[in-house]
Amino acid sequence: MKATRIFYDKAVLPDGSIVEMTIWQLPQASAERAHGFKYSLFYGRDGKRIVGYDNERGKSDHRHVHEVQSRYKFVSVEQLMADFLADVERVKNEHHE
Repeated sequence: MKATRIFYDKAVLPDGSIVEMTIWQLPQASAERAHGFKYSLFYGRDGKRIVGYDNERGKSDHRHVHEVQSRYKFVSVEQLMADFLADVERVKNEHHE
């Protein structure tokens, strides 16, 4: 059985940056993805990732902010999206101060 996409949204912001979020429900949980979800959340501009959250095979749950990768503690889909969007807002505000 294949993963089922349960959420997808893509927006191009006025400054030309892109926010794209995709979340899949896996047919079964695994040791690496005990929560049963696969996700890819992206914020970037000019072909470069600025903020990203994902759990690609072999790397488990993690996030990227600028060039720094760190572990991410998955709690729920709702918290994942809230944390990602908070990082996006924080990074966007860094450029407007």
